[in-house]
Amino acid sequence: MVLPLVDEHKPKCYLCHEGFENLEKLREHQKSEHKEFFESHEKEMNREPAPGDVTVF
Repeated sequence: MVLPLVDEHKPKCYLCHEGFENLEKLREHQKSEHKEFFESHEKEMNREPAPGDVTVF
């Protein structure tokens, strides 16, 4: 099956694959529909250097 390339430029929710017009609508959707997922993974969202990363000044 071949899928059409319609709306490829629009943001898409990676949890339910629903497409949105802009990032604001995507954020609103994720905060309302997938609230439990983001609350349970909130600790993993903190981005920090991995062990062994080298910082160049």
